[in-house]
This record gives sequence, C-alpha cells and structure tokens, in this order.
Amino acid sequence: MTKETFTFQAEVGKILDIMAHSLYSEKEVFLRELISNASDACDKLRYAAISDATLLDKNSELKIEIEVDKKDKIFILSDNGIGMSKEELIESLGTIAKSGTQAFMESLEGKDEKDVKSSLIGQFGVGFYSAFMVSDQITVESKKAGSSNAWSWTSDGKGSFEIDSVVRETVGTKVILSISDKDKEFLDPAKIETIVKKYSDHIAQQVTLKAAKKDEEDKVLNNASALWTRQKKDITKDQYKEFYHHVGMAYDDPWLTLHNKAEGLISYTNLVFIPSNRPFDIFNPDRKANLKLYVKRVFITDDCEGLIPPYLRFVKGIIDTDDIDLNVSREMLQNNPVVAKIKSALIKRIISELKKKAIKDPEDYSKFWDAFGAVLKEGIHEDFTNREKILEVSRFKSSESEKLISLEDYISRMKGGQDKIYYVSGEDENKLSQSPHLEGFKAKGIEVIYMTDPVDEFWLPSVGKYSEKDFQSITKGGADLDKIKSNKKDKEKKKDNKNIDKLLASIKVTLGDEVKEVRVSERLTDSAVCLVAGEGEMDMHLEKLLKQHQQIDSTSQKILEVNADHPLIKDLLKILNNKKDKVVFDDAAWLLLDQARIIEGQPVSDPNKFAKRMNSLLQKGIGL
Repeated sequence: MTKETFTFQAEVGKILDIMAHSLYSEKEVFLRELISNASDACDKLRYAAISDATLLDKNSELKIEIEVDKKDKIFILSDNGIGMSKEELIESLGTIAKSGTQAFMESLEGKDEKDVKSSLIGQFGVGFYSAFMVSDQITVESKKAGSSNAWSWTSDGKGSFEIDSVVRETVGTKVILSISDKDKEFLDPAKIETIVKKYSDHIAQQVTLKAAKKDEEDKVLNNASALWTRQKKDITKDQYKEFYHHVGMAYDDPWLTLHNKAEGLISYTNLVFIPSNRPFDIFNPDRKANLKLYVKRVFITDDCEGLIPPYLRFVKGIIDTDDIDLNVSREMLQNNPVVAKIKSALIKRIISELKKKAIKDPEDYSKFWDAFGAVLKEGIHEDFTNREKILEVSRFKSSESEKLISLEDYISRMKGGQDKIYYVSGEDENKLSQSPHLEGFKAKGIEVIYMTDPVDEFWLPSVGKYSEKDFQSITKGGADLDKIKSNKKDKEKKKDNKNIDKLLASIKVTLGDEVKEVRVSERLTDSAVCLVAGEGEMDMHLEKLLKQHQQIDSTSQKILEVNADHPLIKDLLKILNNKKDKVVFDDAAWLLLDQARIIEGQPVSDPNKFAKRMNSLLQKGIGL
C-alpha cells in the first residue's frame, strides 16, 4: 500500500505550539499522558472481551511496556489493549477538538496561561500531543482487536501526518518517540521509574521497563492496583490528585474528593472528584459527566446516562460495583435498578458533602459556587426528589450583602411583616443593583436576591416557595411595602388622590393600548416611572429571554408605575390643567414610557418619534 499524507486541521499547528511552549510546566507529563491512553486501551479491550471472548487471550496479561534505546535516542511505549483501526488513527490523532476546534481556539483568546491549561487538557484529547515537547518525530503503530490489518501514523507535528500499513502480529499500540537532544534525560531508567511512580502508580495495569541487557530482568515500575480498592488511610493526597488527572483527563487539582465504600442491599465503591476549574464548554448540551463505571474492577463504560444526572455533569471519577452482570449491555444500563440506586445514593452523598463544605468553609465554597452553581441549580428544576436539598446548598448575591448568601440567611434577616422572598432577575448584577424596582425596597432596608443565571427563570415558577415563604419578583404585581416594618424612618407622603387619579387616567388615554394600566408606585423613590408585569403574568426577564430565543411571538402589556413624588410627575400635573399644553403633555407621557422601556433593556416604540418628542420638549425647556 502507498503511504497516504494527511494535513492537520488548520488550528492544530497553533495548538501544538501552545503544547510545546506554555501548556505544561514540566515536560515529564508526556509519559503520564501516554500511560493514561494505554491504560484506557487495556480497559476497553477487557470490556469488549466480555461480549466477544475471542478478542482477549486468556493467557495474556494486559500490560504496558516501556523500552529505551539510548544510542539511537528512541523511546517506545507499548500496550496490548484494544488498538486502533486506520480510521481511528486518523480521527483520534489527526483531529483535535472534534466538538469544534475553531470554537475552542476562540475560547482561548484573552485567557492567561492557567486558564488555557485548564481548558485544554482532557476536554479535547490533546494529552497525546504533549509527546512533541520531547520528540522530533512520533510514530504510532496499532492493530485493532478483531482485525487482521495494522497501521502506522507518523508526524513531526508541523502540519501533516502519514498513514501507512505495517506488519504487526499482536493486538495493541506502540508509540515510538524520537527523543530530541535536549531531552535525553527521559531515556534514563531511573528518571522513567520516578515519573511512573509519581503519576501512574494508581493504574490497574503493570507498567514494565524492559531490561537493556539480555541477562537483566524487566522491572515493574508501579503498584498496579486500582487506587479505589485501597484503604483511604493508605492513599496520599498526591496519589488522589494524580488519579484525578488520570481519570478526569484534567490538569487542575480537585476541589473536593469523595472516596467511600457502600455496603448493604447494594455494594459499590465510589471515588469521585469535583474540579477546581469550570470547563468552558460546561453548558454545551452534548457535554456529559466524566464518570466511569466498573463492574468487579472491569471497565464497562464512561457513557452511562443513568449513573449521574446532567446537573452534576462536572463530577469526574469512577464507580465500581459487584452487583451488575459483567455482560450487561450499555442499553440495559440505562434502566438498570442497581444503577438507579447507586445514582440516588451518589446524589445524596455529593449534596451532603457540599452542605458540609458550605458550612465549614463559606469562602472556599463560594469558589465552587462561582464555577458550578449555575449548573447545580438545573437540578432544582429537574430533580423534584432532591430539590429542597439543592436549594439548601444554593447561594445568591443580594442587594444587602457583598458575599454569597443562602436562603436561610435571607429568611433570618426578613423584616417584620415580610412574608415573601423578594428577587429580581437579570443578566448582570451591576445593572440589577441600579434597577428602579429596587428603590422602595432599599429605602426600607428590605433585602432582594439577584437572580442572574438563565436557569433561575425556570426553577423559580416550578418551586414557588421555600420554607413556606413565597418567591416574589419585584417586577411583578404590587410591591405591598406598606405592611412591612422598616428600621428606617419613612418620610410622610402627602397624596393628592383626586389630581393623581386624573393624571393617571390622562396618561392612560394618551398611551392607549401601549400599557395595560397606569398606577401610583409603592416601589419608586428616585425614578419617575417603571414598568411592571401583572400579578399572574410572566416575569419580564423570562419573557424577554423567551422572545429572544423565539419561544414566544409577542410580549404582554405592561403596567406603567408612576412616582407621585417625583418633580417630573408634579410638573405633568401642572401641565395637565393647561389645555393649551396638550401636545406637551402627550409628548412627555410617551417619553416617560420610552424611558421606562430603555431602563428595562427594551426598544422604544418609535425611534423617530422619540427623537422628535425629545427635541421638542428640550426646545420648550420644561425640564425634561
């Protein structure tokens, strides 16, 4: 067969440059990445052999071998795992970021080195390419289990790679590195042993260094026992960390490690981690949790949807159980009762540990919440069983606190006569803090929670209340602030009901069907007007989101609230009585409505008329 030459994706050259110069702080991690790939290949073959015993020689032990040739500066790592076909070599080694390389590269713009590292490792399968840090050329020879053909992949990492057929008797993969002159230290057996002990002592397969001389014995470099099967007291923090890097394909350190063995009606061991850093694609609808299922130490799948809910997709690690048949199909796993019970117990355990962490170290917990809070809150909407528990560990920004608060914190600070949990929704905390809807609440010292995640709009209507306290949007219905006691002395307001009612009616006549109602506001203290939704209507921010995503065709009429104490409104009362100023009054009413719309991030009714009205009133100098 003739050699075939393929060109890397356009962005691969840039990624390889990042790999070589800034991604890894230490070159030795290339060996960790190659061993991890080999270990996964062995796990996959063991699983495939469950349904097809011919794929695995019962007399052959799954293992990983390292061989070095100091004279020719060659480093070889071999495994007898599942191997790769020609197509898999091209897809796996010739394509980076199959979910969208261009989008990935765009995500790197403006990020510092630390962010680049945490985004790149594991999410796009780039670990293999770390070998280019120490190698001028890489050759990969592989034979897929069940296939009679073997193939090689060769590249110098500069723009292209070659695919060719080769003769290979055994199943598995061999990675051949031509070590550069400046990196000859990685050909030293003592150096190799140190690296393997450091990074790969936890994997289930033996990593063997082949003897350099015929009269010497090969040397096993690792313990070759699954880390999760060991006693916690025998595992160091560094070993947990390296296992997290291995199983989670991650670069950051774990924020939380959960290792426990459950025994009872079902028995299983879990070793799961919560990362420190949020992957940039965490909200990708196709993203799944990096959680591997083992049965009796045999790898089954890393794609079991029934094992953990989508709102915990940031969790990485393994589950090992003896209570599932080894020959179970992936389809059967989705509805397996044992899997369902493990899932239920795992959710409770994770949320329980989050609660402990939130109480013990609120500052550290806030880091977790900033990274994954928006994801976890999806569970409030999706998981009725655990809704209350998730609400307990949820944290929020508010108008009265610079730190994150819990709902219990909020309730403990409620004013006398207050029976609702007040909130305001929006995309930006800073903008929300300046909302005119907040003015009356701030004046009375009433705390308002800021709901800034899109998911908030979906769980709030379904939940309705917490601890018997209703959630109430401050942009919906009446504010009902008069019944709430305040620590601040309220200013006595003099109302001219007769004239105010006349003014409101006149504004409504002018605006017609543009507004549902015009009424005096209880929530405004500084602003002249604001828009609110009716009591039983959709929250304005939710309506805005649905309209943007074309989920609804039109928006409902809003209520225009008027601050009767504002100078502009008082001026309007004077103008109202002067029949000659009818045009001025109408222009002012429309401008006030457009002002309220602008504050809510809505377009004005008619930009041309808005400009003409503004110019006209400015010319008349009435103070608007």
